[in-house]
Order: sequence, then C-alpha cells, then structure tokens
Amino acid sequence: MNNWTEKEVEIQDIKTLLDEGYEIEVDSPDGWVGVNFFIDKGMYDEYILEYTNGYNGTPVRCNEAHLFETTVGWESARQILDKEVNVLTRDGYQKAIVRKSGFEIPIVDINVEHENHRYYTEDVSSHNTGVGKSLAMCHFASAALSEGKNVLYITLEMAEEKIAERIDANLFDVNIADIENLPKDTFINKINKITKKTQGKLIIKEYPTAVAHAGHFRALLDELKLKKDFKPDVIFIDYLNIAASSRMKGLGGSINSYSYVKAIAEELRGLAVEFDVPIWSATQVTRTGFGNSDVDITDTSESFGLPATCDMMIALISTEQLEGMNQVMVKQLKNRYNDLNENKRFVVGIDRSKMRLYDVEDSAQSLSSETESETSTIGVADKDFSSFKI
Repeated sequence: MNNWTEKEVEIQDIKTLLDEGYEIEVDSPDGWVGVNFFIDKGMYDEYILEYTNGYNGTPVRCNEAHLFETTVGWESARQILDKEVNVLTRDGYQKAIVRKSGFEIPIVDINVEHENHRYYTEDVSSHNTGVGKSLAMCHFASAALSEGKNVLYITLEMAEEKIAERIDANLFDVNIADIENLPKDTFINKINKITKKTQGKLIIKEYPTAVAHAGHFRALLDELKLKKDFKPDVIFIDYLNIAASSRMKGLGGSINSYSYVKAIAEELRGLAVEFDVPIWSATQVTRTGFGNSDVDITDTSESFGLPATCDMMIALISTEQLEGMNQVMVKQLKNRYNDLNENKRFVVGIDRSKMRLYDVEDSAQSLSSETESETSTIGVADKDFSSFKI
C-alpha cells in the first residue's frame, strides 16, 4: 500500500521526484491524477494570465500554447491574448485576461494520466501537453475533404465550433489564432477557393462525454441520409475511450475497463461494416508507454481488446529531438491491409498553429530508424495518440 504525502511543490520539482522514483499525483478538477512524465520545453515568449474581477489568485506564467479551460472550451494563451474570458479555477469561473510580457521564460510541462488531460496550474484548470489526438484527426478530415470526400466528425471532448475552427485553419492555411479576425472579404475568397477544388461536405456533431454510443451514431447517420441526403465517406470519432457502450451500462461492479472499451470498439466496428464506411478514432497509451520513446501495440491503455478489434493502428510519437524540429514519428502498430514492416516508421512535420501534418525531406527519415530499445523517462514529449481504423 502506498504511503502518500501531500505537499505543495513547484512544477520543476516534479522532475526531481520522478527521477528519484516517486509516484506522483497532482490535483485537478477531477481529483488526484497520476503524472506520466515531465517535459522541459525550453525558452518561449512569456504570456501572463491575470484576474480582472478582484479574485485573489496567483497569475499564471506560460507560453502561447498553454491551454486554459474557459466557459467556451479550451483556449490557448495566444487565442485569448488581450481578451477578457472566464477561466475555471478551484473557486469556479473567474474573469481573467492574458497579456504578453515581452520577456522569454523557461517552459516546463507535465502529462497526466486522465481522459480529461487536465490539472491545476496555480489553481487554474490547464490542459497537459499533447501530440495530439484532435490535431491529427482534424488534419485527416481536412485531407479527406480536399479529395472530395464527405466527412462526418463526431466530437465527444471538444466543442463543435473548436473542431470547425481547427479544420478551417488547416484548409485556409491560416494560423488558428487569426481565424476569427480574418477580414470578411479574405474569408469569402478562401471559401470560394476551396469550393472550386473540392465538392466534399463536412458535418460536425458534438455529444456529451461518456454518453453517446454506436446507437446514437446509427440514428445520426440515418437522419443525415433522410434529411440532408448526406452519406459520409469517412467518419472520425474523437475519441473512442470517452464514448459509451450500447450493450453495457458503464464501468463499475462486474464491468472492467477491458470489457467496456472492447465492447465500444466492437460496436463501432459493427457500425462501420453496417454502413460500409471507415471509422477513425484515437486512444491513449499506458503509463509505461508514456515513458517509452518507441511505443508498441501492448502499450494501449485500458483495454487490449481495442487493438484486437481494429483493422489498422498507428502511433504518433514525439521525442525532445523531434519536438525541436516540429516533427513527429509515425509508427504502424497493426495493419490488416498490408505488410506491417513496409514503411513501419516514418517522420512527418507538424504545424500546430495551422493544425496540419506535412511531408518532410527524405533525409529526416533517418530519425525513424533508431533502435526500438531506446527509451527515456524524462524529457520525452507526449505520446498520447494512437489512431486506429475500424
């Protein structure tokens, strides 16, 4: 049995404690959550969140990518720069504003083991670092639209407007923080340009976390076909682990996470077969997988029944070296359609500001040929994304 000690520490101290072999949990709006690993990100421009309603809270110093939980969803410091917003604190939502200081500061982060990915930073609900799941799936959705495919994007975690904003940034080739400030003429011109290139249609549907299941998605598909004459060529579900099962009432009692997640995967695969449409979703890796720079299929979190059910599974892996070059490594974990060893690993570029993945020069592929046994527990960036096709 663990002997837990509760204490206040600086986030930098977490690295030392992890190095010394301690098991660490941090407080969050969801209670205490385990820390998977620590990341030293280097020097960045300083952004400061300060309160505007007299709330006696400590300012949060961060970089432009730091995510705050607001009344309209997760917002980065850059997105809410010089704007008054309501951020979630230990004492409920408080009015705050983000300013840019003009200085550079060292930025560190942690990754926590919880489906909501959040923890308190200076008593403010913040989102842990990510590769991330939604960015990759938004890029895949944008690519499908560009090829003239009809896309249905089901989100269980992020607001519909936020998903649309990310896909717009990708298609428009515009920084996501600048989307809402585009002049009307520029916005219309970009829409017209995209319309000439593709006839693909996009529908985004939001459901509450842990409520919607395959039955809801089946009803949605029937309704879209009947009322809008819309049949998707591909479906994205963001993401499977926070969906519900139509056959099981939920975790607890005799139902464990292995059986529950496996049931969700089986139901979604059945839906894909029924409607003859590929379904992409995502999951996370285990704590052991988070500390490994070359994850394997056995590192799938919660249920090995998930990779056993899906037809194709890939992982996006980011190390400190790759992060510094704005690149991620793609690794095939399972492939029922082709030889798994063909293009088993390769590197792609990542542009977080435009929610986009892109090809890199052939010389960059040397990074993907590193030995599988190389591991790192400290300083390795997020590996929370495994994408699979059902």
